[in-house]
Amino acid sequence: MRVRVFIDFWNFQLTWNERGGGARCDWTMLPTALVNAASGAIGPAGLGALTLEETRVYAGYEAGRESQLGNWLHNFLDRQPGVRVFTSERHWRKQPVYCPNCRTEHETCVVCGADFGRAAEKTIDARIVTDLVGLAWEDAYDVAILVSADKDFIPAVEHVQAKNFKVINATWRKRGHQLAKVAWASFYLDDVAARIARA
Repeated sequence: MRVRVFIDFWNFQLTWNERGGGARCDWTMLPTALVNAASGAIGPAGLGALTLEETRVYAGYEAGRESQLGNWLHNFLDRQPGVRVFTSERHWRKQPVYCPNCRTEHETCVVCGADFGRAAEKTIDARIVTDLVGLAWEDAYDVAILVSADKDFIPAVEHVQAKNFKVINATWRKRGHQLAKVAWASFYLDDVAARIARA
């Protein structure tokens, strides 16, 4: 069974930061750990061995503020065997914060004076959906491992599974149960965390 791995970078990384106990994730070990965990999850179904074809990582970053992350994504991770990285530049915009207590909007922090705002990431989810469906259309995999807890992927997962492709969801405990529920199989990233942690 040919496997392609689709990793929603920030969906994975933010929870890793919470639960990793201060350790860094060894991204060179992550694809193999995911395939091994998926093999265990589908073992009772008797589908046969899983063969990793490619790992796709989708990440947004701010070019100015997160240039170190951009360098790591393009100059390290993208150079690993069988790994392709797809990035989108996030643009930071001012965004006032509404206080329901005083019923006013505040553009800056009253303590430090920093502007309130956020970096919007609009194209990453669309790219994952496009590739998940498009590569199925091209018959480029038998099994997709989708690393995300985002329920927005449910329609795409249901669509490819209706065409007899299998989607295995890798998610964290107490996150993304809706996506895991519609996937053909699922497993918890918490169970593989120890194998991919770097001191």
